[in-house]
Amino acid sequence: MDKKLQYVKKELLRREIPPVLLVLLLLAVLLLNFLLYMHLNNVSITTGQPDVDSSLCPFGYFRLGSLKNCSPWLSCEAINTEVRKLKCVGEGAVKKVFLSEWKENKVSLSQLANSELKEDFLHGLKMLKALQSKYVVRLLGYCEKQFTVLTQYHPLGSLKSLNEMLDLPRYKGLNTWHRRFMLAIDYVSIIHYLHNSPLGTLVMCDSNDLDKVLSQYLLTSDFHVLVNDLDALPLVNKSAGRLVKCGHRELQGEFVAPEQLWPYGEEVPFEDDLMPPYDEKTDIWKIPDVANFFLGHVEGSDIVRFHLFDIHAACKKKNPAERPSAQMVMDTYRKMLTLLFREAAMPGTREML
Repeated sequence: MDKKLQYVKKELLRREIPPVLLVLLLLAVLLLNFLLYMHLNNVSITTGQPDVDSSLCPFGYFRLGSLKNCSPWLSCEAINTEVRKLKCVGEGAVKKVFLSEWKENKVSLSQLANSELKEDFLHGLKMLKALQSKYVVRLLGYCEKQFTVLTQYHPLGSLKSLNEMLDLPRYKGLNTWHRRFMLAIDYVSIIHYLHNSPLGTLVMCDSNDLDKVLSQYLLTSDFHVLVNDLDALPLVNKSAGRLVKCGHRELQGEFVAPEQLWPYGEEVPFEDDLMPPYDEKTDIWKIPDVANFFLGHVEGSDIVRFHLFDIHAACKKKNPAERPSAQMVMDTYRKMLTLLFREAAMPGTREML
């Protein structure tokens, strides 16, 4: 391919093509790159009836599967009479999750597992209602008095299963650097949404290690990312001097941000009252580690890491104020994706231009 491009370049120079025609040729190259980007960005797996974006329904309503009309969120009575549990598919500290069925649609039914964590469960429900968007799992109904929440079911499960899914013959065609990079962009876009949500700046606190982070997000059937678990999502309000602390226990390890670590050394026993609070930049610190998981070890992933080196180094600044915003990270990711698509589509383009 490179030899052919070199030949074309020499021929263009030898024949002294008029500048106008050369400009048109270059525009054609750029158009080809753009079309390739749009094609790759819309690659998906056909799984039957495509879902309609929940934003097309008014607040308090949803559309699911083959249903043509928007339905109101299911009430306690509807959940009790119309939803059938099939099996338990997950259990955490706060809730149990059951694969269930509603009107021939698979759904997820979450129920409180620990009565001492009622406040966390209800906080998660509150966030789920307020943050409905393309970034958040679709809410189908709830019953506060029974501590029950109904959401859309995603059979591929949490992001913890990503590598296993991509190893399956059905999905091997998606195990590429560009599809993996798009998942990383999805993740950063969700962080940006939470930092700029309708409620204010929210911090993803259930993120003390990589496995915990991955368990908070779902992998959709068309290979995108949704945030699913919003139980620990405190609000930062810097203008009012309101910062946060993720829990009341001492955090350890390199995955959490430096400001989340006990600052007074081993000689001083940990006390929650003495632990300084922090802001949303803790989420930024963790982005490079999560992105590294997304990129995996496929052909081309190391090239992506190389292009992201500077922005990831900025994310790992010890001083939180020196880290970029989620907006800056997202913009950089998208810029790099376009650049990498161009280089992949036309290996000799840079030299030719």
